Amino acid sequence: MNGWLALFAAGLLEIAWAMGLKYSDGLTRFWPSAATALAILASFALMAIALKSLPFGTAYAVWTGIGAAGSIVVGMLLFGESADPVRLLCLLLIVAGMVGLKLNSSA
Repeated sequence: MNGWLALFAAGLLEIAWAMGLKYSDGLTRFWPSAATALAILASFALMAIALKSLPFGTAYAVWTGIGAAGSIVVGMLLFGESADPVRLLCLLLIVAGMVGLKLNSSA
């Protein structure tokens, strides 16, 4: 599997497990908690695959950036969280940082 594809999938699973934590009600609901645990394991496994071919610092920053940016968007869309201009600017800065790291990566 391509390292960047594995990293992207791992980042999407970061969003999934963050949502799972929200729906698990403090890990007190079985199915959301189980889904969260599976998403965490799969995210870590895909990150391990990505690290075989990508620089560590770049991969980690992009992985967490996808999770952070995606969780912000999900929060706005599903949970009615604020979408004020400053928050959107900060989201844009996270995405710009990830793009910059990707463009500057040797892999």
